[in-house]
Amino acid sequence: MVFNITMSDAELIQKYGGPSKVAAMLGYDKFGVQRVQNWIKRGIPSAVKIEFPHLFLLDAKWAPVQPTEPAAAGV
Repeated sequence: MVFNITMSDAELIQKYGGPSKVAAMLGYDKFGVQRVQNWIKRGIPSAVKIEFPHLFLLDAKWAPVQPTEPAAAGV
């Protein structure tokens, strides 16, 4: 059996203080709050997660994912 031990998108939005605070963090206008609110049910779009990896790409310990070094050529 496989368990998903990562935080859900809805939990992550709440961790950051809710849709209003997340919309402000992302620099969205007044309609951004509704946009983020929709993510609680629909999930955060992949494009947004990639644009803001320091906020949305987390490891199992709720810490930001650190980029890995590319493999050396010819190894």
